[in-house]
Amino acid sequence: MPVDKSGPWSGYSLEGPSLPRERADAARNRVAVLDAAARLFAEHGVDGVTMDAVAAAAGVGKGTVFRRFGDKAGLAVALLDERERDLQQAILSGPPPLGPGESGPVERLAAFVDAYLDYVLDHLDLVRMSETASPGARYRIGAYRFWHRHVALLLAAAAPGTDADADALAHAVLAPLAAEHLHAVVAEVGAARARAAARTVATRAAG
Repeated sequence: MPVDKSGPWSGYSLEGPSLPRERADAARNRVAVLDAAARLFAEHGVDGVTMDAVAAAAGVGKGTVFRRFGDKAGLAVALLDERERDLQQAILSGPPPLGPGESGPVERLAAFVDAYLDYVLDHLDLVRMSETASPGARYRIGAYRFWHRHVALLLAAAAPGTDADADALAHAVLAPLAAEHLHAVVAEVGAARARAAARTVATRAAG
């Protein structure tokens, strides 16, 4: 499906600079490692799995895993990449209200919050690890820049001609969606109330 670029919040894409093609053996090893990591994380939890265990399950040397991914946070980022791209593609070219179409910016913003929460809560341990691997890691992840730009454009479209700081407000909307925050809040008040609160923050930010 072609990307709808007609809306004011469609001014971005998933395209980036082309990367050199992986060697066939390197590509096979990467798939084997990620498949093994996903299986072990699902069975034992992220904290219960070592890089050595991932290497053994994948049938590769542990040096291969460390060189390619660095640490468990690097594995988490790689595992999440495909899930993030699915959500990004749905935002760019999927059906409304998440994707472009007849829905207004406030409705699209609420749909984004719901879809993003589905993604984070389904992979909470992995997202939490990737976002807290180092101070400020969440904001250096490329996907965060995509989410931020999408939310900022929706906020600007919801309040045209005003002096609202859509860029700063977008950070405020995304703050309650941080995995570390959700881990604590969901444990205290439950997922349904955390979701309702995040939607309220987003729609009030949109005015």
